[in-house]
Amino acid sequence: MATKNQPQLHTLQAHPWHGVSPGADAPEVVTAYIEIVPTDTVKYELDKETGILRLDRPQRFSSQCPTLYGFIPQTYCGALVAKRCADRTGIKDIKGDGDPLDICVLTEKVIPSGALLVRAIPVGGFRMVDGNEADDKIIAVLESDLVYGALQHVAQLPTALVERLKHYFLTYKQIPSEGKRSVQIVEMYDQSEAHEIIMRSMKDYQKDYGAAPASKPRGRKA
Repeated sequence: MATKNQPQLHTLQAHPWHGVSPGADAPEVVTAYIEIVPTDTVKYELDKETGILRLDRPQRFSSQCPTLYGFIPQTYCGALVAKRCADRTGIKDIKGDGDPLDICVLTEKVIPSGALLVRAIPVGGFRMVDGNEADDKIIAVLESDLVYGALQHVAQLPTALVERLKHYFLTYKQIPSEGKRSVQIVEMYDQSEAHEIIMRSMKDYQKDYGAAPASKPRGRKA
């Protein structure tokens, strides 16, 4: 048995998708698991079975994500997210992409690597359609960030950065020799719609996976 001054040991690490809470304050403030950072020249992606970050593929061309990029734990792009996309766009036969909800997190700090949790404030998002799948991208700012932390709306973000984000998502899967992919950003939405999408993705998750108990990320007190 551990004494009072000994650290508590854990034999298992929480699964970043299923074992971490999206945050007690979601959707206003969410926990995000970061997979890639702007300096990455390869694309990392969570292995859904093991919860370990794996190398998905090298970035084939010069396009790199200009923000931290990952997903919100215990979310799922399923029927409710797809229905919202269909209702807002009029596109028929839309389904969810079957992945956790993607999130881009803006910060002025250089964070050298992913596989970490951050608290982020959603300010908007892109309603992206990849083929016939809803593939929303939530845009958020790092909580307490000195440059971006006080922003509340996508309209407050630098136009050039928003355009770079759009370009990345429209081209990062594109291979010139294989022809044009059917990827489009059909809408850029504000904070209230971002909250709606997050709530729907949380309900989609609960429908498919149940309300799993989750550990809350805790930092060391200063």
